[in-house]
Amino acid sequence: MPIYEYQCGSCGEAKEAIQKFSDAPLTDCESCGEPELKKLLSAPAFRLKGGGWYETDFKGGKKKNLSSSDSQAPAASSSSSD
Repeated sequence: MPIYEYQCGSCGEAKEAIQKFSDAPLTDCESCGEPELKKLLSAPAFRLKGGGWYETDFKGGKKKNLSSSDSQAPAASSSSSD
């Protein structure tokens, strides 16, 4: 289940809530009791990488974007085009 972030428009209190996709958004602030909670937009704070994940299992040849090959890929392509 995703974690949603909310902030109260009345008192400014921030809150995180674990909810199902089908759950209705929260509206009432627990701190002040006002129906001023607004859902915030946020990005996930993780990246799946490493051996055994999509980048290594399903991509082939030069299509792989491995974290160790990312720094080498621009240097290799720029030297071959000279």
